[in-house]
Amino acid sequence: MLLDLEFDVSTANLAPADVPAEAYHRIAQFLYREARLLDERRYDEWQSLWTDDGMYWMPREPGQSSPYDHISLFWEDRMLRDVRIRRLEHPRNWSQQPPTRSARLVGGVQVEGMDAGGNLVVHSAFQMTEWRKRQPRQLAGRYTHKLAADGDSWRIRMKRVDLVNCDDAHDVFEVFV
Repeated sequence: MLLDLEFDVSTANLAPADVPAEAYHRIAQFLYREARLLDERRYDEWQSLWTDDGMYWMPREPGQSSPYDHISLFWEDRMLRDVRIRRLEHPRNWSQQPPTRSARLVGGVQVEGMDAGGNLVVHSAFQMTEWRKRQPRQLAGRYTHKLAADGDSWRIRMKRVDLVNCDDAHDVFEVFV
């Protein structure tokens, strides 16, 4: 999956999506729940929100259009997310002694449209405070979710995290942003 050059990361040329207020509310609640699961380190529940082929992407350059032609901070499929989750939860993981704690604010949820694969493209802004070893860290940026319909809810087909300072030098990212 990591080298599947056919995986559509584009959010250009979207078809309009008519989203009634009740559906918009459920979309926003889905994004808020995802943030809460991450903050509470409920990683297995978070993984269940994803499609089997879902990709987690954090570009390294502002406006980066592809994870294939430029290095990214993250480009993770289910297997790599699972590896990181197991490392984060392992009792002998010295880098998580004490465990990283985080709190996210997600807002400005905007439904942008539907991509060619029928996924709903949703943008939002986030602010995240991370605490580890007496060191707070502030992260902020924009999330872009591609959501695949799943009954009355959605599953994450792609999550793109655009940090405002993506091209800066960063300390290690232990947890998911």
